[in-house]
Amino acid sequence: MKRVILLTGFTVACFLGSIAQKTPGEKPISTTGKDVIKGFMDKRFGMFIHWGPITLRGTEIGWSRGHEVPVEDYDNLYKEFNPVLFNADTWVKAAKDAGMKYITFTSKHHDGFCMWPSAFTQYDIQSTQYKKDIVGEIAKACKKQGIAFCLYFTILDWHDTNYPLHNLGDSIPDPKSNMGAFVQTMKNELTELVTNYHPYMIWFDGNWEEPWTKSYGQEIYTHLKRLDANLIINNRLGKGSHKVMSAASVGDYTTPEQEIGNLNMDTPWESCITICDQWAWKPNDKMKTLQECLQTLIKTASGNGNLLLNVGPMPDGRMEQRQVNQLKKIGDWLKIYGESIYGTAGGPYAPNDNYSATRKDTRVFIHIFNTANKEIVLPVLPGVKLLSAKLMNGPAVKVQAKDDNYYFTLPAQLPDNNSNVLVLQLDKQAIDLPIIDSK
Repeated sequence: MKRVILLTGFTVACFLGSIAQKTPGEKPISTTGKDVIKGFMDKRFGMFIHWGPITLRGTEIGWSRGHEVPVEDYDNLYKEFNPVLFNADTWVKAAKDAGMKYITFTSKHHDGFCMWPSAFTQYDIQSTQYKKDIVGEIAKACKKQGIAFCLYFTILDWHDTNYPLHNLGDSIPDPKSNMGAFVQTMKNELTELVTNYHPYMIWFDGNWEEPWTKSYGQEIYTHLKRLDANLIINNRLGKGSHKVMSAASVGDYTTPEQEIGNLNMDTPWESCITICDQWAWKPNDKMKTLQECLQTLIKTASGNGNLLLNVGPMPDGRMEQRQVNQLKKIGDWLKIYGESIYGTAGGPYAPNDNYSATRKDTRVFIHIFNTANKEIVLPVLPGVKLLSAKLMNGPAVKVQAKDDNYYFTLPAQLPDNNSNVLVLQLDKQAIDLPIIDSK
């Protein structure tokens, strides 16, 4: 708990301190085509994977360096790292069985360790006992199984002597550092990743420390777009709040962390949330219930966003079986109800604690969270005719329109114990409806 409080306070302070005042006419830097972004947002559900030598200690990746784990110990863990049970095909299958459409893997976190063999550092997977190219193996497995391959890449790097700050909480720049050389190393490493592994998206992080500027972010963005014009990039390459796009932003979509983003029909967003408490593996870490996982996914889609659900594999390369089992249960639900998640838009009803809504073509999907409710009351949708209502994977539902509300009478036994879907068939396209705040 102490670490959580420290990191949260530090992070918030950095976010608030870096938000820029918007100059009239100035916009976030993003050149990615709308169709490309729509294709990404239609996927709705992805797997985040935080993994590296620090799993040998069971503490948080990056953040624990110099805190829970002494720097010298942390920086030498790679010599012991030998994940002989790692199997990329098994990982990707776990994501696919969960109904996930993309994987975002930590190629390099704030500790600076590279999970691919890089020509620009010896602090990489090639220097371990294991030696195999982790990034390359996952990229191949994703391609084989039809999952979009994405990469996490840190901006700050406390291990690189050219980066001015060398640990969490440092505020005095190292006079021997060289940001020009550091940015060039970033370009070199990113060029390796893009040209060798062809990621669909790059998820940047670590942009809040003072040495990093929007100008550097724009330089990296331009470099990447020359390599691949359709590469999707999150908004943490620039500065400013991760939860909004502002004049300080460089990238294509926002990234609320450990919380579900607000309903937003204008700006694409993706929430990153852990299946347990810690990002990297921790023994006996508390895992979220199936209901929590499902309703987090549903509320995210209902807000018109994506969910990037994080897992942390163990030191030997295996994903915990309990996490894999939980993911499989999410996938089982999506096999039945996935049409109400993938390729949908949020709304027209704003999410609340009892239900939320998604929409596609002439249908509105009402996601019912409270299985004890036997009646659902919704405001009438303006300018449309409600043709029918039925439970997905269940019977038709009686509906009565009265006093500007719909009254839906639910059956005594609902099909699902965690989340049920009421399908409303309209006589018009649902996407054209305005947002209704039904709280």
